[in-house]
Amino acid sequence: MLMTLARNWWAIVLRGICAVLFGVAAFAWPGLTLAVLIFVYGAYAFVDGIFAVIAAVAARQPGRFPWGLLLAGLAAIGVGVLTIALPGLTALALLYLIAAWAIMRGIFEVIAAIHLRKEIDHEWLLAASGALSILLGIFLVVSPGAGALALLWAIGGMAIVVGLLMIGLGFRLKGMRDRVAQRVSRVR
Repeated sequence: MLMTLARNWWAIVLRGICAVLFGVAAFAWPGLTLAVLIFVYGAYAFVDGIFAVIAAVAARQPGRFPWGLLLAGLAAIGVGVLTIALPGLTALALLYLIAAWAIMRGIFEVIAAIHLRKEIDHEWLLAASGALSILLGIFLVVSPGAGALALLWAIGGMAIVVGLLMIGLGFRLKGMRDRVAQRVSRVR
C-alpha cells in the first residue's frame, strides 16, 4: 500500500489542489443556491458511481467478483439520478447523505492512518483529514437547519483544510518514494 501511495503521490497532491480550489470557489461565490449544490453533488455521485462500477468490472477475477464495490457504485448512480431529477425533494436527504459520506470517509481515512503509522512518518496528516471529515458530518447531522450558505461555507472550509493536508501528505510521499522503492527491492 505504501509503495502504491508513494508512486502515485501526484494524485494525492492533485486531489488536494482540487479540494482547495473547490473550497475557495465556495467562499468566492456565496450566492450559490441550494439547487446548484444539489446538482453538483448529484453529478459527483453519478460520476463516482460510474467509476466504481467500472473498477468493479475491471477488478473481477475468475471465481471472485467485487460485489461490494459494484453495489456501492450502483447506489451512487441511483443517488445521483434521483438528486438531479428531484432536487426539491432531496435537499434534506442530500444533507444527510453528505453527512454520512463525510463521516464514512473520515472513519476510513483514520483507519488508513492507523495502518500506515508504522510505515510512514506524519501519518497524522491523513488522520487529521479524516477527523475533519467526521466533524463536518456530525455538524450536519446535529444542525440540519443551518442553511445552504452555512453548509456551503462548512464544506468549503473543510475542502480547503483537507486539500492542504492532502497536498502535504502527497509531497511527503514523494519524498519517501525512493526510500520505499529501495526497501521493497531489498525484500525481493
